[in-house]
Amino acid sequence: MIYEFKGFIPVIHPSAFVHPLAAVTGNVIIGKDVYIGPGAAIRGDWGEIIIEDGCNVQENCTVHMFPGKTVRLKESAHIGHGAVIHGANIGRNVLVGMNTVIMDGAEIGEECIIGALSFIKADEIIPARKLLVGNPAQVIKDVSDEMIAWKTKGTQLYQTLPGDCHKGLKAVEPLTSVPENRPSQETLYSTWQDIRGQ
Repeated sequence: MIYEFKGFIPVIHPSAFVHPLAAVTGNVIIGKDVYIGPGAAIRGDWGEIIIEDGCNVQENCTVHMFPGKTVRLKESAHIGHGAVIHGANIGRNVLVGMNTVIMDGAEIGEECIIGALSFIKADEIIPARKLLVGNPAQVIKDVSDEMIAWKTKGTQLYQTLPGDCHKGLKAVEPLTSVPENRPSQETLYSTWQDIRGQ
């Protein structure tokens, strides 16, 4: 669902994958190896949205702005399920947790990690490598090398997903029973709790 708006047609790199159930409108530029999940709304109707290489915007996210503003997701930004980015700029290799809301004029420094269900107020400036949680979000500590390595590995998994989707995602009729030879899935990534428990 890609829409022209007032003469602006979205620009999407061929290696990116935009799910057919996502909506991308107007003045939007999407870079290499970007994943846009089903239900995501990327609305460049009143301003510009730039999604740099290697980002992912997961299911049911909204990216929008007040008129005349630009939203930029810098390289490898990772936007979790249901998050709202409204008129904010997200730094390189940032993790935005599920159902987080980041308001207008906020600037998130590179390699920050924002916990699920957090709220970043308008015009907040967050320095690089901070861990934030809560409503309103508060910095609770610096992001360690171990934490950012874990985040980066998860984002790299999403960076392979567009290619996998181009090759293997297709609409089908469902099966009516589980086949005996149904394959098992490999474990590609561990949760932070699993990593910490080792």
